[in-house]
Amino acid sequence: MLTHCPFCTKPIPLSADQTARLEQALAQLAPDKLLTIKCPLCRSAIALDKTGMPPRKSEQPPSRAVQPPPPPKLDWLELGLFQNADKVEDVPMALVLHQENEQRKTIGEALESVGYQVVMADTVADAMEGMRFVDFSCIVFHTGLEGTLDRSLFHAHMRNLAMERRRYIFYILIGEQFHTLYNLEALAHSANLTVNSSDLHHLDIVLRKAIPAYEELFGPMLEELGAYGKR
Repeated sequence: MLTHCPFCTKPIPLSADQTARLEQALAQLAPDKLLTIKCPLCRSAIALDKTGMPPRKSEQPPSRAVQPPPPPKLDWLELGLFQNADKVEDVPMALVLHQENEQRKTIGEALESVGYQVVMADTVADAMEGMRFVDFSCIVFHTGLEGTLDRSLFHAHMRNLAMERRRYIFYILIGEQFHTLYNLEALAHSANLTVNSSDLHHLDIVLRKAIPAYEELFGPMLEELGAYGKR
């Protein structure tokens, strides 16, 4: 019988009566059918087979969920067709959390090319300490620095920032698992931009496309908030 939610990983708080009713429903379940319950904590839907456990992926029925659109094509990136020489204004400082290597140097040069003043951080502790004293307009995080994103202390810190501060930060995630300029992926990870590590040599072009799009989308709202003293 399932004891922990596979989504939030917390123990499922079922009373004795609820457990008895669940066991009864599972006993009456046909072998090829699934019973769906909701986690009382995170409200995620959990499918259970007759054993009271989620079925293995190979046994699950075909998903009917809406499939997300594919990542964008990047042909123009290789050809360098997006030419915009203007530097980004009013974004004075950027923080790069990345181990010291050639990739970090490339990231710093790309950020400087669009007008940022760049501060490098070698560790999560250094980055979080720097954020205490500086209002960075852009933060770049290479997710490989902490293993997996779901266990990252720094990413959790960014996700839990107060919105009056977070909304003014252009947050970039870099890693082998990401698709460059895939907005839906960035949104799913509470970021503003995702970049695959293999595309870092084009980062200056990527920034010249992504930052104006971000400012076009959020600029009017931020201006209104500023007018009412909400920064």
